[in-house]
Amino acid sequence: MIDWYQAIVLALVQGLTEFLPVSSSAHLLFPSLLLGWPDQGLAFDVAVHVGTLSAVLLYYRADLLRMAGSWLRSLAGGPHSDDSRMVWYLGLATVPAGLAGLLGGDFIEGNLRTLPVIATTTLVFGVLLGMADRRVRRSVSERPLGLLIALLVGLSQALALVPGVSRSGVTMTAALFLGMGRQASARFSFLLSIPIIASAGLLKVLELVSAEAAVDWSTMGIGVVVSGISAYLCIAAFIRLLDKVGFMPFVYYRIALAALLYLIWLF
Repeated sequence: MIDWYQAIVLALVQGLTEFLPVSSSAHLLFPSLLLGWPDQGLAFDVAVHVGTLSAVLLYYRADLLRMAGSWLRSLAGGPHSDDSRMVWYLGLATVPAGLAGLLGGDFIEGNLRTLPVIATTTLVFGVLLGMADRRVRRSVSERPLGLLIALLVGLSQALALVPGVSRSGVTMTAALFLGMGRQASARFSFLLSIPIIASAGLLKVLELVSAEAAVDWSTMGIGVVVSGISAYLCIAAFIRLLDKVGFMPFVYYRIALAALLYLIWLF
């Protein structure tokens, strides 16, 4: 059982790192490694999933309503549009991660949640993000999102099951390498988080119900509110500043974080 102040810190970390390309799993190691905090528990995991999902749904509410209307009209025989196609792209891109989670989730959970693995993935995928960002700066044109790009970005998302990779980081990296611009890459990555976070949250809810575990509703409330507010502000600031600062600050941060994780592992 975690205390209220621990719930605030953990929810804040989850909300800020869920959508930034820095890996939430790497950051959530620090409270237990350095401070000896207990595991946050299944109920709290459900709470922060609800919070971060609420944040991205709220931020993209207008886009999502427009996409849903366009998709439904296309199903009824109306014309296809970029919005209706986006729904199909998001569905297609979600499949690889879902299959990877079903087939390899238990192995990853039992064997790859180690400090050297997280340090290495934090470093390697940080460097790849830097290479992708440099490619964008040299490019004179952007490729529009299409079926093949959506599928390849979806395949890259499956790699995020490995701790330290960062779901948002790897999907934006793949989109950048495939020729998309920074804003388009970030938007597709954030929209793609919706079915993944919703699915993960639903699985945790089912696990929580079957476990019949005691629920601390006040701690869950803290998790929902703090993670939701911090995630929303994080998305808004990231989108606003992305074209000004690019991805390199996050690359440097990941390299420094990996070095720190290696030092903790070694000493």
